[in-house]
Amino acid sequence: MNGFLIYAAKRFLQFLFVVFTGITLAFLIAHFSPVDPIEQTVSLLTSFGSTDPQAVEILRESLRELYGTGGPLLEQYFTFWGRVLTGDFGPSLSSFPTPVMTVIGRALPWTVGLLTLATIISWIIGNFLGALAGYFRSSKLLKVAGIVIMALQPIPTYIIGLSLVILFGFIWPILPISDGAQVNLAPAFNWAFISSVIEHGILPALTLVLVGIGGWFISMRSLVSNIVTDDHVVYAELGGVRSRSIFSQYVARNAMLPQVTGLALSLGNVFGGAVIVEFVFNYPGIGKLLISGIYSGDYSLVLGVTTIAIIAVAAAVFVIDIIYPLIDPRVKLG
Repeated sequence: MNGFLIYAAKRFLQFLFVVFTGITLAFLIAHFSPVDPIEQTVSLLTSFGSTDPQAVEILRESLRELYGTGGPLLEQYFTFWGRVLTGDFGPSLSSFPTPVMTVIGRALPWTVGLLTLATIISWIIGNFLGALAGYFRSSKLLKVAGIVIMALQPIPTYIIGLSLVILFGFIWPILPISDGAQVNLAPAFNWAFISSVIEHGILPALTLVLVGIGGWFISMRSLVSNIVTDDHVVYAELGGVRSRSIFSQYVARNAMLPQVTGLALSLGNVFGGAVIVEFVFNYPGIGKLLISGIYSGDYSLVLGVTTIAIIAVAAAVFVIDIIYPLIDPRVKLG
């Protein structure tokens, strides 16, 4: 028990270090960006007519104080960490005066729901087909499936997304190609809204599944191909054990451990796959929010989204590190 506590403490310190380093880098990158969000906002507000220079300067100083961009860099850095620890990134420049966390809170469920579902589906299909292809290597049907999956693997996400838009939006227009739901429907827990969300999420989810299935297929097929040559599998085959039992009890089960780890990491990285897909389908999630924040120079919004993504990924890795020794006793606590 003491060994596990020491192991958990080390992993927690590693988690804190990763979060600290990632957020610090995000702050520095945003700070040294050539776009000054304060000047951009001042220019926008003063573009409608002549303004007293003294009033403009007062506005500029007020905005710098409001967004924590006034004073020396070190002072701004500590101010930023105070905002991170309190979960208050201030108001969004592009959605003023709505707080950044409110804006993120509206977009977060869309991204988490879409990418989590797509990741799990691609994980299940990829691992299932990969395990079958690795064990039943003489199957022609599985060889064809492998060729198709391998052909899709190197295609960029935006190419697959645009192809689906053209196919199902114009050539065979049966699915919506934009937004997260019908524009005239207010978010509510009723079948009209839920069915609209499902319908609008099919193409973005299908894009993510087609992109993600290849990696799981390749890794699982490789793992199973190595396991089928192990002594215990060979002895089971010589002993007359049914192929189905060997596949499920000896091969697939042993190959699943690293894949479970990969799934947890993928769930932690859901934000990484959001940007391109949400941009292609105009999906109202974190990815689209991040792009709009970058284009509009919304300093606080970009840092808020980035900070949440860093913490989510680091937390996923930490949880995996803690749980994995309990799943696989072969892992040494050290």
